[in-house]
Amino acid sequence: MAGRGAGKTRTAAEWLAWEAIQQPGTRWAIVAPTFSDARDTCAEGESGVISILRRYKMLSSWNRSIGEILLRNGSRIKLFSADQPDRFRGPQHHGAWCDELAAYRYSDAWDQLQFGLRLGDKPRIIVTTTPRPTPLIRALANRDDGSVVITRGSTFDNAANLAPSALLELQARYNNTRLGRQELYGEILEDVEGALWTKGLIDRNRLNKAPSLARIVVSIDPAVTNTKDSDETGIVVCGSDAAGHGYLLGDYSFRGSPLDWASKAVSVFDEFKADSILVEVNQGGDMVTSVLQQIRLGLPIREVRAHVGKRLRAEPIAAMYEQGRIHHIGEFPQLEDQMTLWTPEEVNSPDRLDAMVQGFADLLGTINVANYFGALANFCRKCGLPMPKSMSHCSKCGTAMIAPDSKGV
Repeated sequence: MAGRGAGKTRTAAEWLAWEAIQQPGTRWAIVAPTFSDARDTCAEGESGVISILRRYKMLSSWNRSIGEILLRNGSRIKLFSADQPDRFRGPQHHGAWCDELAAYRYSDAWDQLQFGLRLGDKPRIIVTTTPRPTPLIRALANRDDGSVVITRGSTFDNAANLAPSALLELQARYNNTRLGRQELYGEILEDVEGALWTKGLIDRNRLNKAPSLARIVVSIDPAVTNTKDSDETGIVVCGSDAAGHGYLLGDYSFRGSPLDWASKAVSVFDEFKADSILVEVNQGGDMVTSVLQQIRLGLPIREVRAHVGKRLRAEPIAAMYEQGRIHHIGEFPQLEDQMTLWTPEEVNSPDRLDAMVQGFADLLGTINVANYFGALANFCRKCGLPMPKSMSHCSKCGTAMIAPDSKGV
C-alpha cells in the first residue's frame, strides 16, 4: 500500500517476471480494474512486465488482443479485467498480481481468483494499491495470522524518479489533507471524507428487532442492462412505524435478468407481507412494471418519479439517520459499504443505496426544513436559534447548548 508514483507497478512487475522466469512452465495472472488498465499499465507501461522481460531477454511473444504473454521457458502470463469476475472460472494459476485492488468494482473478482490459485506448492499474490477503505482492503490489512505482509510507502519515497515540479504541486495542494494522506502517503482512512453516512452513525441506530410497523415497502432500483458487466438490481425492504421512524428490514439486491429480479422482488413482497412495491419511472420504470406484472398480475406497484438529483434525495435521508429516526434491523454489509463509501460528488450512486433512499423517502415523506437543519445544527432551548454543533453557547442569548439525545431531541 503506497501513494501514487511510489513505485508499486515496477515492484510488482519485477516480482511477477522473476517468479515466472525462475519457475519454467508456470501460469500467472495479472488482474486490474479493467482490461485496458492491465494492458496499458501492467503489461505495456514504462514500468510494466513486458519491458522487464525484454531486459531479461525472456519474452517469447505478446498477444495484445487476447492479453497473453509467453516466456521463452514456457511460462505464461494472462491478463484479466476485474470487471468480469466470471472469466476467472476455470483458469488455474501459480500466482497473480492484483493492481489497484481498492478500485475493483466487484469483490467477487478477488474471490473467483482465489479459487483458481491451486497450482504449485505455494501460490501467492502481490497486491499493489492505494488503500481506499473498501471492505476487502480492510479485511486484508487486519489479518494477523501471518498470511499477509504489508509494505508501505509514499509518493515522496520515489522522489528521485518523479518530476520535481509535479512533487511540489502535489505537496502544495494535498499535504495535510485526507485525500493526500490516502493518495500520497498510502494511509487507510476509515471514514470517507464527504460521505453522508459513517459506520458509527449506522451502528448507533442499529436494532435487533423491529417494532410493530405501520407500512412495509419493497423498493427496486433496476439495472438498465442485462449483461455480465451490468450493475446489480437494488431490492431493499423498508418499513415505518406510527412514530415516524424507519427500519431497514432486508437487502436482496443481486445481478440477474429482469425475470430473475422480478421473481425475487415478488417473493420478498410475500415474505414481508409488504403493502406495495416501489419502482422509479425515470429509468426503465415502464419495463419494470411490465415485468413485475408478468410474474403476478394485480401487484400493488407504486411508480415514483425523481424530480431532484441523487444528492438532494440522499441528504434528507442521511439527516434522519443523524436524528436517530432510521434503524437497521441486523447488519447489511454490502449496502452499508455503499452508504459509507459513496460521496455526493460521484456521478453515479450505487444500486442498493438508491433503492434504500427511495424506500425511506416514500415511507417517511420529504423531510421538512426544520428537521433537515436540525440534523445539522443544535437549536437553543431558550430562543430557538439554530447554532453549529461546535458552539458551546448560543450566540444570541448566551444560553449553554446541549447535544441532542439518541432520538434527535
